[in-house]
Amino acid sequence: MSARAAKNKRSLISASDVKFIKLGQEGKWETECIEGRSPCIRLGFRSKQHGECLAGDWDAVFRHWSGPGGKTKGKATEFTNQVKAFYSAPESTLWVTFYKRKLFWCFVSSKVVELPDETRIRRTLSEWSCRDVAGNELHIDNLSGALTKVQGFRGTICSVDQANYLLKRLNCELLPEVAHAVECLRVLEQSLPALIRKLGWKDFELLCDLIFTRAGWQRIGSVGRTQKTIDLELLSPVSGNRAAVQVKSRADLKIFRDYEERFAELPQYSEVYFAVHSPSAQLHEHQPESRVVLLTAKHLARLVVSAGLADWLVQKTS
Repeated sequence: MSARAAKNKRSLISASDVKFIKLGQEGKWETECIEGRSPCIRLGFRSKQHGECLAGDWDAVFRHWSGPGGKTKGKATEFTNQVKAFYSAPESTLWVTFYKRKLFWCFVSSKVVELPDETRIRRTLSEWSCRDVAGNELHIDNLSGALTKVQGFRGTICSVDQANYLLKRLNCELLPEVAHAVECLRVLEQSLPALIRKLGWKDFELLCDLIFTRAGWQRIGSVGRTQKTIDLELLSPVSGNRAAVQVKSRADLKIFRDYEERFAELPQYSEVYFAVHSPSAQLHEHQPESRVVLLTAKHLARLVVSAGLADWLVQKTS
């Protein structure tokens, strides 16, 4: 597949190589290069060697940087290699950088243009993108640290040793070991509703209490003893918001709607939940239109896994 096909977000992204580029000292060119009218990658290393670089005379470039009063041999080699990568990387090379806590990527034209200040640019074949093929944004927090650590590179251009991971991530493909772990979690999650439905009312209330408190909520008062309509009254210590939770082992649609009416008279709660592990068929299919969130065993199973309560649940039901 051509690198240019990457501009179609539904096309898979392929690349012959992946390189990281720092857009100016402390990112001073990032906004211009990524959000400007003519998106590009830009290289400093100001010198009179543009002609030699176009001709591929890298010995001359090395001599420039290592000449009298210049860089050490090692540093001159480093500079030369980075300039060479900028000039000679083919259009099939994927270029990446980090901007506004997101990973941005692009493919660029092979044409190198020297600007009046002796910096050089290669214009992008399409706009920079911070999304994968499914349109999901590539936030740093959701990427492997083995990839994002390349931000700490002290130079300007380097190869990305996590290229395989990055390309799979851009194409929404999982590494085999990750896919296996995801499948194991899916199987675990699917097995938990049956265990949740085995809990007695007291242990079910305790499970709901543990789920919310592990999510950062602080319980106010004793479980099941706060007031008639509420089994759990919760407080967010960060926002100061309050939440109310009603817990039922069994309930039908009539009971749920009755509680909806009761919760409507309690505007002091920013979030309201109705947890039931064995709803009637009608309630199970119900889609609440009010602010009340219905939590069935299926929804709670996902929260049990997220809260690390699977072992607790197994012990309680074994």
